[in-house]
Amino acid sequence: MSIITKRSLSRRTMLRGLGATIALPLLDGMIPALTAATRTAAKPVQRLGCIYVPNGMEMRAWTPAAEGAGYGLSPILEPMKPFYDQTMVLTGLADKVAVPLPGEGIGDHARASSTWLTGVHVKKTEGPDIRAGISMDQIAAQTLGKHTQLASLELALDSVEVLGACDAGYSCAYANTISWRTPTTPLPMENDPRAVFERLFGASNSTDAATRLARIRQEKTILDVVTEEIGSLSRSLGSNDRQRLNEYLEAVRDVERRIQTAESQSNRELPVLDQPQGIPDSFEKHIQLMYDLLALAYQADLTRVGSFMISREVSSRSYPQIGVPDGHHAVSHHQNDPVKLEKLAKVNNYHVKQFTYFLDKLRNTPDGDGTLLDHSIFVYGSGISDGNIHFHLDLPMMLVGGGAGQFKGGRHVRYKNETPLANLYVSVLDKLGVPTEQFGDSTGKLEYLTDL
Repeated sequence: MSIITKRSLSRRTMLRGLGATIALPLLDGMIPALTAATRTAAKPVQRLGCIYVPNGMEMRAWTPAAEGAGYGLSPILEPMKPFYDQTMVLTGLADKVAVPLPGEGIGDHARASSTWLTGVHVKKTEGPDIRAGISMDQIAAQTLGKHTQLASLELALDSVEVLGACDAGYSCAYANTISWRTPTTPLPMENDPRAVFERLFGASNSTDAATRLARIRQEKTILDVVTEEIGSLSRSLGSNDRQRLNEYLEAVRDVERRIQTAESQSNRELPVLDQPQGIPDSFEKHIQLMYDLLALAYQADLTRVGSFMISREVSSRSYPQIGVPDGHHAVSHHQNDPVKLEKLAKVNNYHVKQFTYFLDKLRNTPDGDGTLLDHSIFVYGSGISDGNIHFHLDLPMMLVGGGAGQFKGGRHVRYKNETPLANLYVSVLDKLGVPTEQFGDSTGKLEYLTDL
């Protein structure tokens, strides 16, 4: 009989300094000695991400021509080529609860975003008496969040401070988020990278805002105030863990540096105790910074559940950097004009391209016996297919990631028309170890996610 005496670090090891708390990624030294020796790793931690894009798609440029394994990527999905084997395009799914009831009339954009993750028809109101349903990501967070500092992380790029009515007869609460903790509690989406960074790595155990702001004004980074702890920890690690730790900390430093650059370029005068604003001056810098923050949150196991609104419904954001100076919402009402359709497809393709920036980062981040991408499930899509007619059927949806070996990618799966989108969520929750018999308007689990 051999005796293994190797000590292991706690999975919850933290680096602490004045106003800073740095959680660490999974290191070899955190794996129990017996597990490390036999290489029979424990069941990997799984992550969930829900990525929402507004205003529908140019469906003719989104939907692959062939079905099954070996399908050819469509023009919009072309950036997904490096992740082909971990991507499933799902066709035929419907968000029927977003369709107006008799007498409700217009308001499809508000219904699209508010039902996409809830599967529940929302109450039409411009007042405080809003009502939707608990969203799928929050059902996952109730279980997965028991093991992390944050139950979930909600991100956005557009300002969510808009109040009143954002779509005819509907409160802005329905358009400002896709995540609902309860049927009457929409979760705010954060679009300021500094606010997200401080939530992840700032004074999580202190309410002293003055201390935090003093550190920022002295141009000290989060890592500057935990230097001694870093040195002490590094000396106790093996060479592989030291390299992994250094790479992770450099990623943290890079994100904070980019936030500081954005702040220095801002002309806004801020009151002393206000949260510093760190929103970059370009869409691409902003979205990549937010994706980096989400990746770091997953890597350090600060949360296992994230949702991200690339933009709000009815967004008029233009994209001159890709040759689309028109507003996104305007080109989504294309009226079959070839010029507008081409512009819409460019916007859709650009959003997918930014998503692959995030996927590439996850694929290159080790996590246990695989990578973060291997152990994650990402739902990407919209609550509208054809934006010209606000169509809520045959939605543009894809499932990306390894799901810890529970999904078989490289396929375009076509389901029977009007199959509830909620069936996908019942299946995803089951794969995450959160079995749910009924969700929204679901009628059962979605078949063929593992194989045909």
